[in-house]
Amino acid sequence: LGPRLTRPLYFMAWKDCYQQAVQTFKNTFNGKNPTIQVFAPGRVNLIGEHTDYNDGCVLPMAMHLVTVIVGCPSENDGVCRLVTCSSFGPSQPSYTEFPLPSRPSDEIKLVSVEGPRWASYIKGVLALSNGRGCNIPAFDAAVATTVPLGGGLSSSAALEVATCLFVEELIRPASLGLSLQQKALLCQEAEHRYARVPCGIMDQFVSAMAKEGHALFLDCRDRSTECVPLSSQDLVILVTNSNVHHELVNNEYGQRRSTCESVCQKLNKPFLRDVTLEELEANKDSLTELEFRRARHVVGEIKRTFQAVQALKDGDYARFGHLMNESHNSLRDDYEVSCAELDELVSLARQDKGVYGSRMTGGGFGGCTVTLLKAEAVERVKENITEKYSGKATFYTATASQGAGVIPVTN
Repeated sequence: LGPRLTRPLYFMAWKDCYQQAVQTFKNTFNGKNPTIQVFAPGRVNLIGEHTDYNDGCVLPMAMHLVTVIVGCPSENDGVCRLVTCSSFGPSQPSYTEFPLPSRPSDEIKLVSVEGPRWASYIKGVLALSNGRGCNIPAFDAAVATTVPLGGGLSSSAALEVATCLFVEELIRPASLGLSLQQKALLCQEAEHRYARVPCGIMDQFVSAMAKEGHALFLDCRDRSTECVPLSSQDLVILVTNSNVHHELVNNEYGQRRSTCESVCQKLNKPFLRDVTLEELEANKDSLTELEFRRARHVVGEIKRTFQAVQALKDGDYARFGHLMNESHNSLRDDYEVSCAELDELVSLARQDKGVYGSRMTGGGFGGCTVTLLKAEAVERVKENITEKYSGKATFYTATASQGAGVIPVTN
């Protein structure tokens, strides 16, 4: 899983995060040096929102915001010790420890031990890896991240994928025996079973498989991927954090997924991917008004995503931006996962003529917007938002970055 870094330029974007992880590890574990160092990025989804669990398609890219895990095997009588120097939420302890199960197939014992919520993502990956018969040794590890919690930039997937890569390094020369896609699916299952969030496959796939300078087109039906170039010097992707946080575990995500499944049952279709806008209109009377609007977003968003990929290949950024604007309007009006703060940020961004398009990104109910704009407009847009936004925004000028990888140890 992932390349072995040779300290490329994008490493410098999160060098401080890496150094904090190493220093925290040394401070916590009696000056020991880590022998395993891995990272996995967060992502921003350019278009294709709430389509992945409908067998649709998505177009995300990895960001320079990452989660880093450093550590080494230990002689702790089967006890794993974890520490983080990052904030994973209020009242979340920064240190935890737990015993590995005595039998490789005993997953439940591993995750039943109480501890901070952030550790449940790590334990979930460990449990599923352990359930495959891997002989995972006890270890000490430190975690640091620059992916904002609850910002819709996949902080959970970055943590899961980094953990999967850490396990691979920990058990060498043995192996999990999984392909890159299977490892992403293992991480998704960990989120389903142990964090209890019924997420789609996008977040883990892009964190594991992204390529520098490219967006990743993912067809969630057959899990095929295509790297689409995205590296024009005149083009900038601005991610703006509303700093309004969401917890998808609070049923809103599950409610929309259930509504999509209800529509499919009524239309006798396996997924909304199999429904056209014409079919939806023809069967409008058999659906509730809410079901119709939810389905209209998904069906329209899948179509927009295919069109957006072609626009990107053609270098037609005006067309791409128009599709982004349509996507946000649909998420706001039909899927109802936006909020006043996100709508405000999108509206402020669109005021500048250098902006091609702007939309909310991620699960919704807070988090971030993503804006495609000309490089010369970036500072104007940031100044306009800083001056007029009712909250306090945080900006990330994003570049399409590399997927998960191993950081060489240079002690």
